[in-house]
Parts: sequence; structure tokens; C-alpha cells
Amino acid sequence: MDFGLVLQTDPPAAAVVDLMRRAEQRGFRYGWTFDSAVLWQEPFVIHSRILDHTDHLIVGPMVTNPGTRTWEVTASTFATLNEMYGNRTVCGIGRGDSAMRVAGRAPNTLARLGRSIDVIRDLAEGREAEIDGRPLRLPWVRDGRLPVWMGAYGPKALAMAGAKADGFILQLADPFLTEWMVKAVRAAAADAGRDPDAVTVCVAAPAYVTDGTAAGLAHAREQCRWFGGMVGNHVADLVSRYGENSDLVPEELTAYIKERQGYDYAHHGRSGNPDTAFVPDSVIDRFCLLGPVEAHLEKLESLRALGVDQFAVYAMHDAREAVIDAYGEHVIPALGAAG
Repeated sequence: MDFGLVLQTDPPAAAVVDLMRRAEQRGFRYGWTFDSAVLWQEPFVIHSRILDHTDHLIVGPMVTNPGTRTWEVTASTFATLNEMYGNRTVCGIGRGDSAMRVAGRAPNTLARLGRSIDVIRDLAEGREAEIDGRPLRLPWVRDGRLPVWMGAYGPKALAMAGAKADGFILQLADPFLTEWMVKAVRAAAADAGRDPDAVTVCVAAPAYVTDGTAAGLAHAREQCRWFGGMVGNHVADLVSRYGENSDLVPEELTAYIKERQGYDYAHHGRSGNPDTAFVPDSVIDRFCLLGPVEAHLEKLESLRALGVDQFAVYAMHDAREAVIDAYGEHVIPALGAAG
């Protein structure tokens, strides 16, 4: 199993770079950042510094979208980073939640997202692609490679991830939901004539290592409650599309948002978010990895058995260095790709 670190690009950018360096030194293989141009600093500028200050770390957004940048600009940005640092990027992409909504736009349609996956990958790898009816190619690309991993929750998005994407990003760590969604992605890949096992599966969620006490667990839950609110934005979209009791979406994913009253993106992805009081402890426990190291190892073993290839640690809490170090000392040696 590979391990990644996910950070917001809050200033100072140098702190983000330092944490990514720390993660690589502890055995993490991927460095991810949020991509929401209004809420945080521009990630691709910071990605360049991360790549320059690390040796092997693979870097990308979790996740970008096809609406805030034109597709040729996104492809050229990745291709430029790859030319400079040796194909060390990955494009995580989705419909766009905070990046689009904060700017007053609706998230992109799945159809637009699907077209963008093909175009961005083709352009970044030096092939010709069509944008708005016009064939384009980046003539300077040589030996480019850009895996495109898609974030998804709902049945249509999962089917698209299986049919088109090189990887599937699931932003929660509940084993039941992971199994359900991975099966859907693998089935869609097979239906599309692809090798189901060739689709990389990345589970991303907050991880907080505690001392095993009840007080420590309670603190960890409060530090990570924001995650249930963030996932709830996507779940609310699914409920509006499929209804509250649809056979197409598991109740284990949708039931908890019934008391959701709204969402202010000013607190997006941050501990203490006042719009996440509706998230019960049981959901935090299911969606996140909380507790002593042994609890993390047990849950990660179960995820690995379900076909998860990477666990990406959301470190938006008050113990970022501690969780990086704990994973480097105890988790990655036991479960990592070289462990």
C-alpha cells in the first residue's frame, strides 16, 4: 500500500513544502493539495516548489476540476512540471465543489468531466485532442505521462471512473462503502473492456493518532468532524439527484445528512467548522482513522484487503507533524509498498 499526504495550501507556502518534505522523509510516496483558488493559494505554484524540494514524491491536486482552468492550460501545467521533474505528477480531478461554488458557479456536469479527462491526459502526454471543435497538441511534450484519477461517490460517477480514469479517489475510509464503491468501479472498468485491476484505488480521509484514552478520542473527533461536513456536500448532491431512499446509493452514505442545514465555505475543510455539528460521532469513526496506532493498522489492513492501493492522510488538524511521524515510524514500515 502506498501512502499520501493531503494538505490545504494555506500561507505560508513554505510550511506546506516543509510538511511535504517531512512526509517524503517518513516514507510517504504522494503529496496532494486542495485546489480552490479563492479559498487557498494557487496549488500548482506550490507543487513546483514541492517537486524541487523532494526527490521522489509524486504530486497532484485532490482534486482539480474542468471548470476553473481551460483544459489546455491544465494539461500544459502538468506537462511542464513533468518535463522539469521527470513525470512526477498525477491529476486528481472531480466535478468541483468549493472551487466552483465559491466563485458562484455550479459544479461541472459529469459529461464535461468525462471529456476533460480524455483531453487533459492526451494533451499532457503529447497526443492531439479536440477542444471546442479545434484539434490541439502541445508540440513540445516529449515522453510525457499523466495518470488521471477521478473522485466519485454516486453510481454514474463511479461508472465513469471505471470506464475512463487511471485511478479512483474515494474521500472516506468506511470499509462497507469502500467495498461497495470499489466493486462498482471495477465492474464499470470490465464493462468498458479494461482491466479492472489496472484502476488504482486511493482512499483519502483524516487520520489522527491518539493515546488510546476516551479523552484523546473525543479530541480527535472534534478535530476531524469537518470531514463529515465536506463529504456531506457531495452526499447532498446525490440525495437531490436520487432521493433519500434510492436503491442506487447506500443509506450508510446518505442517512447522516438529514439534519444538515447548509454550508459556509469560509470554514471548508477546517477543524471547528460550525456547519458540521450535524455530523454524529459514528460517522466520524466510520469515515476517518482515529485512535492508537493499532486501530489504524487494523482498519488499513481491511481497506487493503478490499483492493485499496493508497491511503492518503488528510492532515487538517492540530497534529499534522505527529501523524506524519507516527505513520512514518509505525504504519508505513508495516503496510507500505516497501514494508
